[in-house]
Amino acid sequence: MKKHKSISIIILAGILTLALSACSDGSPSLPGGNKPQEVMSDLSQEDMTNFPLEDLADLAEGNSAFAVDLYQKLASQKGNLFYSPYSISSALAMTYAGAEGKTAQEMAAVFHFLENEDQLHAGYNALSQYLESLAELDIPEDQGDPFQLNIANSIWGQQDFHFEEDFLDTLALNYGAGLRLLDYIQAPEESRQTINKWVSDQTQEKIQDLIPEGAVTSDTRLVLSNAIYFKATWMEPFEESLTENGIFYGLDGEESEVPLMSLGSDSSFPYYQGEGYQAIALPYLGGQVSMLVLIPDEGTFDQFEGDFSKDLLDQVISEMQYSSVRLVFPKFEFETEISLAKTLAAMGMPEAFSGAADFSGMTGDKDLFISDVFHKAYVGVDEKGTEAAAATAVMMRLTSAPENPIELTVDRPFLFAIRDHQTNSILFMGRVVSP
Repeated sequence: MKKHKSISIIILAGILTLALSACSDGSPSLPGGNKPQEVMSDLSQEDMTNFPLEDLADLAEGNSAFAVDLYQKLASQKGNLFYSPYSISSALAMTYAGAEGKTAQEMAAVFHFLENEDQLHAGYNALSQYLESLAELDIPEDQGDPFQLNIANSIWGQQDFHFEEDFLDTLALNYGAGLRLLDYIQAPEESRQTINKWVSDQTQEKIQDLIPEGAVTSDTRLVLSNAIYFKATWMEPFEESLTENGIFYGLDGEESEVPLMSLGSDSSFPYYQGEGYQAIALPYLGGQVSMLVLIPDEGTFDQFEGDFSKDLLDQVISEMQYSSVRLVFPKFEFETEISLAKTLAAMGMPEAFSGAADFSGMTGDKDLFISDVFHKAYVGVDEKGTEAAAATAVMMRLTSAPENPIELTVDRPFLFAIRDHQTNSILFMGRVVSP
């Protein structure tokens, strides 16, 4: 039996870096520290510009189901929470391209992947190209900064280690990712720094040191990375002069003073009031992406979070109506870093993290397994808009308002998600319990 040694997988909010570990295979030692060469498939990324967006409905449905499933697994952790289900799903979809047998079956069940694998990878290709096209929306210069969205994928493999042509073709055709060669054997630390620099560059330096020191060793053979950077301006910006310190009421009744933003007048937003909670969608310029905020009634956050489900999320989205709202909303900025290996294993894919893993579609042999998954995400929300590493947002403008505006002061814990309206894809999800 081959002896497997562990390596980390790192998923970052906005950047997902997945590292797979390999057995000690006697690969020849090569000099390290050189600029990585890139081995490209003969195939180029397929142009999906004319792909029907309605055909992405099942893919988005599966991604949303995983987003909520993962939230429920992470909810027991203390404090604020932010992650990119889109980044995690797309990075693990690249890994799934090399999975076989029971390993593939477990991954498909956890991530709610489409049964047809060709349609799955083509769908991720079409979705990423559609999301990146949102950055080309025509936004008047006097309304705010242009919408920014960057999605990038990359594969980092050991020099002279064999990778299957079909696996490389799939990633090139659907994810635009070529195989960049590093020397993990002779230069693990230099290799780690090279990948971390790529991550930093792709996220406007918002994600630093994604892969921690010591996570890349001489046993590493493959790292797959997905990086997302998002920045957008509110359709209805808050007036900076109206921002004042106010009280935010935490989970256990603790009070903290935080900056609370206000709009200068009543504004129209998609709004819904359910039993024991309120919901509002804050659109970004361009009207395609918005931040959906769910605010449980005071003292009921734990119960609401425990009952939170995809059905509830779908109900809120489908029943929202434009309403006049006088909004007060906290200004916040934080970063989340999570290890997901145990979480994903507990969700139903333990084999991928064990010596029984079958990623033979990558190398032709069962010599790779996932040792760990880390997710790191950054989000900043202020009067102008939102900046996030590994996030996408689309907003919708409101047109009509009732005579009596709804008073909504978000001064207590809440859940939020950044979602694209057209495909109904959740790009980011999280909660704020202490701004």
